[in-house]
Amino acid sequence: MDNLSSMPAPAVLLATADELLLDDLLRLAAAAEVTPRVENDLLGLRRNWQTAVLVVVGHDLVEPLARTQPVRRSGVVVAGVDRGDSDAYRQALAIGAEGVFALPDEEAELGDKLADALDGGVRSAVTLAFVGGCGGAGATTLAAAVAVTASRRGLRCMLIDGDPLGGGIDLVLGTETDEGSRWPRLLNAAGRVSAGALRSALPLVDGLAVLSWDRSDVTALPPEAMRSVLSAAQRSSDLVVVDLPRRPDPAAEEAFVRATSTLVVVPRDVRSCAAAARLVAPLREVAHDLRVVAREPGLNGLSALDVADHLSLPLAAKLGFERDLPSLLDEGRFDPRPRSGLGRAANDVLELFGLQGLLAA
Repeated sequence: MDNLSSMPAPAVLLATADELLLDDLLRLAAAAEVTPRVENDLLGLRRNWQTAVLVVVGHDLVEPLARTQPVRRSGVVVAGVDRGDSDAYRQALAIGAEGVFALPDEEAELGDKLADALDGGVRSAVTLAFVGGCGGAGATTLAAAVAVTASRRGLRCMLIDGDPLGGGIDLVLGTETDEGSRWPRLLNAAGRVSAGALRSALPLVDGLAVLSWDRSDVTALPPEAMRSVLSAAQRSSDLVVVDLPRRPDPAAEEAFVRATSTLVVVPRDVRSCAAAARLVAPLREVAHDLRVVAREPGLNGLSALDVADHLSLPLAAKLGFERDLPSLLDEGRFDPRPRSGLGRAANDVLELFGLQGLLAA
């Protein structure tokens, strides 16, 4: 026992009592030149829960592990699930898993995870998903403001427009004519996408990498493309901001599952709260750490705490009303200044997630 305790912690922990699954995992580990530690029961998994860079939990141990309410940590994935098993995804969320891999279909992606762990892991950005609680809530504008503010603070940030039917986040920034790749050129992305190549291909706005849509008739995004692009963004950034549609498609669900937190932007009025309540219920199935941003209406309405209480969500920030904002956006003058309502909300969100940045806000 003393010899074992003095050994360095392995980069990868494989935990499963399913012998067929273990054979597959060991084969993938060998291909990635990784020598993992193997545990075949819940006791061994819990004992080594925080020792490895990457913990791969077999589908058979996810439910018993979830019942123990393990300490949240990064670098946990689930392997061997059936893509159609919705319970498996809920259980994966319960243990804080960052990914769920169906084998053999997603062997390549899991192999990439194993290879990353060999080098001691890679940067995993804070990932914030923004969605409007109702139409016209201002989620896209706030997502852009958070990304721009983070970039001004010296953080390495990427802004991703995940809504093919939205107006285009580049229109908010006034960069629709800038050179660089848009989603239609990345629709066939699958497997491991080079983080450096992705960033260098995108338009830059004062150092902020932006992935948006062009004006083509492409209206659907394959989930594999979202998964690969988002993984590359997370490997090369301090912060990834994703603007997502209110009606989540499979690609949006990939982003919700992988986000550190999902922020629902809701105007402070009764109708908006009612609409947001209908959205939040299904979101709980795919997103963890749901929070609300309460947006001040043009006229007096509900308080921010009323909105949070109605939705049973923690309040992330308050978004002040700016009368001139629509006209500024139409003129391509997007500038979330620190003392503006938009700038304050963006700063509050960054502070909430410990993203003070390298420069004074």
